[in-house]
Amino acid sequence: MTASPPRAPAGGEPDLFAQAGIPAGAPGDDLDRAVAPGDPDDPGNETQPLADRLRPRVLADVVGQEHLLGAEGPLGRMLVAGRLPSIVLWGPPGTGKTTIARLLARQVGLAFEPLSAVFSGVADLRKAFEAAKQRRRAGRGTLLFVDEIHRFNRSQQDGFLPFVENGTVVLVGATTENPSFELNAALLSRCQVLVLRRLDDAALELLLQRAEHLLGRPLPLEAEARAALRAMADGDGRFQLNLAEDLFALGDIRPLDVGGLSRVVQRRAPVYDKDREGHYNLISALHKSLRGSDPDAGLYWLARMLVGGEDPLYIARRLVRFASEDVGLADSRALQVALDARQTYEILGSPEGELALAHLVVYLATAPKSNAVYRAFGAAMTAARETGSLMPPAHILNAPTRLMKDIGYGKGYRYDHDEPEAFSGQNYFPDDMARQDFYQPTQRGEEGPIAERLARWRRLRADHS
Repeated sequence: MTASPPRAPAGGEPDLFAQAGIPAGAPGDDLDRAVAPGDPDDPGNETQPLADRLRPRVLADVVGQEHLLGAEGPLGRMLVAGRLPSIVLWGPPGTGKTTIARLLARQVGLAFEPLSAVFSGVADLRKAFEAAKQRRRAGRGTLLFVDEIHRFNRSQQDGFLPFVENGTVVLVGATTENPSFELNAALLSRCQVLVLRRLDDAALELLLQRAEHLLGRPLPLEAEARAALRAMADGDGRFQLNLAEDLFALGDIRPLDVGGLSRVVQRRAPVYDKDREGHYNLISALHKSLRGSDPDAGLYWLARMLVGGEDPLYIARRLVRFASEDVGLADSRALQVALDARQTYEILGSPEGELALAHLVVYLATAPKSNAVYRAFGAAMTAARETGSLMPPAHILNAPTRLMKDIGYGKGYRYDHDEPEAFSGQNYFPDDMARQDFYQPTQRGEEGPIAERLARWRRLRADHS
């Protein structure tokens, strides 16, 4: 009999579920039956992919999610309390969402009913709910696992509500997308959202050790190549085990260096969906790095977006916005530099034009910052909505007709260029509205002299009043 494979720590409490009175072999789904030779669930069944053969059979063996499964984690506390509510598991691919759902069913003695929103429709849901009703009448509960639950449309998601509310099923949904955007508010209010983390380097190394233990031989990799393999996985445990399986298939060879590894296996494509949360996360990271005057971080997030396949013109548009919103009049050239960079990219295209975007990122990150105009415009928009249709004061209205002159249009207007210092100090707000100071320039960059001019005009205005 082989020795037990390396186990993952579970918040320092490996006997957590035993403490709850839940034995490891609690009756549940077909995971509980004895493994027979040739069984697909047998880790020794070489017809199964390595990732399936290494799928954990107890929750304590799940790697990288101790924040959920440990003694102080939400799932750990739920199971100790003896209750499992409906939950949504949100996390990147290859982090254990399906495995955790299957093992939860086993631990609490529920039948495991899996569905994939990609391949299932209303008819499949009805069958699943009917089967759950029958089990319930027989005294057994059902854990309904819905993979990629965000793929169900809003009306289909509504169909879960009565069965979740009356306890026919415990719903466990899995999604790689932000549930706040993709799931109905009504469904979210009935589920707890638990966030899975991408696997860190230690968790990925543990998976490699388990693979070596199962197959009885080490991976044919030098130390640096082994580290490179973990980096290639980009936090996806399943993808890493698929790479490891390819390496084991090479047979008895000399250990590969980093170059040899890159010739044998391919790096995982970065997770980046231009239409979903990854898109907004990375552009937010770029914007905030520039606002924080960090050109190095700005270049990194620019590169991440370009490597992920983002449209460079979208990035250029956002940088133009940044120049206007966050640099503003502290550097009045920034907006023109941004427009020039965008035009340069349009002329050159990729990859040459991407250097112009890098130029712009560094320029904006190192420029003095001011959002004074942005804030002033927001305050002015608020005032405009609140004050309605107030007329401008009559003295600044043009009077092209005799009638308009007779009713006072333009009366008393003073031409500023004819005044001392070219400043009349007249009121330009509506008569029924108090004067507002929307624009509050900073002392940074080119706004310092602007602030000085405004302060002088404010004194002159007070003298003229």
